[in-house]
Amino acid sequence: MSAAELEATAKAMVAKGKGILAIDESTPTIKKRFDTINFESTEENRRAYRDLLITNPGGKEFISGMILYDETIRQATSDGTPFAKALIDQGIMPGIKVDTGAKDFALHSGEKITEGLDGLRDRLAEYKSIGAKFAKWRAVITIGNNIPSQACIEANVHALARYAGLCQEAGIVPMVEPEVLMDADNTIERCYEVTEMTLSALFSALKSQDVSIEHTILKTNMVISGKQCSTQANVQEVADQTVRCLVKNVPAELPGIVFLSGGQSAELATAHLNAMNVSNPDLPWPLSFSYGRALQEPCLNAWGGKESNLKAAQKALLHRSKCNSLACSGAYNADMESAA
Repeated sequence: MSAAELEATAKAMVAKGKGILAIDESTPTIKKRFDTINFESTEENRRAYRDLLITNPGGKEFISGMILYDETIRQATSDGTPFAKALIDQGIMPGIKVDTGAKDFALHSGEKITEGLDGLRDRLAEYKSIGAKFAKWRAVITIGNNIPSQACIEANVHALARYAGLCQEAGIVPMVEPEVLMDADNTIERCYEVTEMTLSALFSALKSQDVSIEHTILKTNMVISGKQCSTQANVQEVADQTVRCLVKNVPAELPGIVFLSGGQSAELATAHLNAMNVSNPDLPWPLSFSYGRALQEPCLNAWGGKESNLKAAQKALLHRSKCNSLACSGAYNADMESAA
């Protein structure tokens, strides 16, 4: 893939009014999701659920790409069409999660390092042959007592940069995802501080390894209060602090930024994205979404593992996709939820 093709893919990922649906849960994670609806996590049941998401009529209007898991990109729809081809035929780009998970970081209690660089060049070549246009690598940064350490941030952004370089070499657009977790009792100010340290280190590492920023997509957390914090920042505070952090630390040449939902409720994740775009219409890059749970949860609950609920589940997914599409231009209104 040429530089022009990488550029076209990156721009298409954050095309106006479109975002990315993350359906790349690992097998243990999708089991946890299925447990909430008392549905067994067999390979066929996982295929059936991903089939529902991938073949949703009208989804291409709001979704530019879907991030798949290794198992998923090798599966097919009910009529035998490979999932990657089914997406491409709709005008949706297949993406692929290529890291192998966050593992305990040696000598640093409570911190994680993402693995998966071994053999990545060959895996990327295979994924590209299957149809993948972009990839994702998630690094986890935990806020806690005396953490994150500088060592943890540096190790994770170094891995992200190496991954991104291998992606671009293979003709695949890298999505770099440093996630500052929102699970602790930290204030929004502490989240801002850690997110700033992480993003600053990330773009320094990308540039030092000659990764083309123009052919890279950033997937990141919002600057938000920890779930256990007694004082929860309101929607406008989250929007303001997030944008301030991004403007200060993200190069203007980046094609776009997509947010992870990170455990936020479906409606709150949409409201935060909308507030950012209402207040900041002239940013150097589009702000869009790459939600997993915040797009899927209403759909999963509506489905409940029953084929008879398929249309209701797809309707729930389409509604959330449309709401977030509107939030990309600041046109979302909470009244749209009651009208669904």
